[in-house]
Amino acid sequence: MEARPTTPVPPPGCPAHADGGRVPLHGPEFQADPQAYYAYLRHFGPTAPVELAPGVEATLVTDYATALQLLQDSGSFRKDARRWRDLNEGHISPDNPVVPVLAYRPNCMFSDGAEHLRLRQAVTDSMARVDTRKLNRTTEQVSEYLISQFGARGSADLLGDYAKQLPLFVFNELFGCPADIGDRVLFGIGGMFDGINAERAVEVLFGAVGELVALKRARPGEDVTTWLMQHQAKLSDEEMVHQLALLLVAGNEPLRNLIGNTLHRLLTHDAYAHKGGLIDEAIDDTLWENPPMQNLAPHYPAADMEFGGQKLRAGDLVLVSFAAANTGPTLMASRQSGSNRAHLAWSAGPHACPSKDPARQITVAAIENLLNRLPDVELAVPEDSLVWRPGPFNRGLATLPARFTPVDTPRRSTSHQDHQAAARPEAAEAGRKRERGGMWSQFLNWLAK
Repeated sequence: MEARPTTPVPPPGCPAHADGGRVPLHGPEFQADPQAYYAYLRHFGPTAPVELAPGVEATLVTDYATALQLLQDSGSFRKDARRWRDLNEGHISPDNPVVPVLAYRPNCMFSDGAEHLRLRQAVTDSMARVDTRKLNRTTEQVSEYLISQFGARGSADLLGDYAKQLPLFVFNELFGCPADIGDRVLFGIGGMFDGINAERAVEVLFGAVGELVALKRARPGEDVTTWLMQHQAKLSDEEMVHQLALLLVAGNEPLRNLIGNTLHRLLTHDAYAHKGGLIDEAIDDTLWENPPMQNLAPHYPAADMEFGGQKLRAGDLVLVSFAAANTGPTLMASRQSGSNRAHLAWSAGPHACPSKDPARQITVAAIENLLNRLPDVELAVPEDSLVWRPGPFNRGLATLPARFTPVDTPRRSTSHQDHQAAARPEAAEAGRKRERGGMWSQFLNWLAK
């Protein structure tokens, strides 16, 4: 009888199959089926040697318990990316496409100790001031507007026409962000995570956020930017720019993917037929099995150590695979008898996502309103023809073509809230720049009708 192999076969196209080296988390093969790679990586143990991009080595934590240990141990593992040994020693080019996501910036994601507490508290307190009723109303208004742009056609790309646009519009409102700045923010975020002209994308993003800070210094408002600026932590302009950039990135890219991935799940799984009432379940299942950020949470050992079966040197890059940890064989069994929200999609420990509740609220409202307006929406192409965006960090579709019975554009009411929105300085400015055709300007004009 022929002996069975003791380890899984690497996925097709994986260079590790040939030389036993690091497993690449880049390229079309990984993009098409990352779970096949995670299944293979588990044979290394709780951690595995990977390559994020050509020449960028890392250790990836694929086990749930080991990931929790890492995320909660701020003594042994640090977040300050200035410790990154390979970058410091010149082994990685600064223009490598993954560097913009991982390189140090003075924000709460890349800080430790007292500095982290100060910055994190400012962010948490500012986000806590967001009115949940206003957030829900804003999300529904944005949803109605976006649907009005494609509803009469009977078809849409639910990524490009909806999931990609909605978080930007909602966060423009929350942060008091004018149209021209918001458009550049979206360009910068997309380029960072897709690794396409990433260095230029970062320049655009930080330039736009710098303009937002200057605007709010001169003209404060009832928005997260102003509240962060007025916080007792007394953030400098540089600190403001970096906290805002972090919040905008964290608010747009993962939320776009969460909305898109949940819609994908609803449209491709028969269990969610007649979808009303199952949106929360679909979101939880998506966060477990297809989280919007699949690999991130960069950490650096404070000293040489052995961790998860791998020898690590001080300053080695260690990432957590939320997608692999959530779908590990041992965890999948316990998930069925335990909490459906014990996943790691929001990370854990002192650096867990500070905006998970608003993100979930926006996702529920966005999907609920879409399904109410387009009750017969369905996928317009075979599921296996869908393409996932490149990159080792995010997990999101490039497009999600759908079809439905055409719907009439709803008429706007003239409620008190709508008049208030139209009277904002940003709305007046958008009206003056109507000829430029900015998305935010068009939304505000629509809202005022």
